[in-house]
Amino acid sequence: MRRCWSSDTAAATTADTAATATPPAGTATGAAAGGDADRAVAGGGISVAGWQGKLDAKAAQNGATVNDSRFAQNGANIDVKTGSAGIFWNPANSASGNYEVKSTFTEHRQNASHPHAYGVFIGGSDLETDNQAYAYCIAYGDGSYAVKYFNGNNVTNVVDRAQSATVHKADANGQATNEVGWRVKGGNAACVINGTEVKSWPASQLTGAGKLKSLDGTYGVRVSHNIDISFTPLTVTKL
Repeated sequence: MRRCWSSDTAAATTADTAATATPPAGTATGAAAGGDADRAVAGGGISVAGWQGKLDAKAAQNGATVNDSRFAQNGANIDVKTGSAGIFWNPANSASGNYEVKSTFTEHRQNASHPHAYGVFIGGSDLETDNQAYAYCIAYGDGSYAVKYFNGNNVTNVVDRAQSATVHKADANGQATNEVGWRVKGGNAACVINGTEVKSWPASQLTGAGKLKSLDGTYGVRVSHNIDISFTPLTVTKL
């Protein structure tokens, strides 16, 4: 694992949108690693009952809010158009013990030269505070994935952007659909994409001092900046 220390979450957003996160770069309202500044989405805000969101710290420090992104119901699914990177969750959604949580994401338009990421987080605690902790598995439309966790405003790379044949790449129109989730069972946690465990770790690698409190906790979605996606309702299954 490679730990990206910073006084904010710039490293996370940079790593979610570029091939490397060295050195960490600034995020919101300025140019990100791929050169696109965070946008403000018209008609923004969270309109799905029970859900809330939180931006990465750097974006918030620069004046961005969740109202610069649009999080809205579209039939059975939820549409997300982001300004800045961050997370969205419903506090009623929690999982413990042995479980699998997943959702199917469709990215509607990918910037091929600067792919953005989307996925699922688990083990969430203190999400509304500076002591937040959660682990997330994310997929990119270029066929790669990454796994990281937050502890406070520090982010640690567990898998720092790797190609995987199980991740569906964007088509000629820039659209890609991937099922992303986590499988927690028997003291191990696995990032699962399109039904395949792309990598697995003992719980001790993700929990403890400076890591997650536990793999039990809130689950939700993690999205990078300037992305346009839809996702199906998150499902959790006891294993």
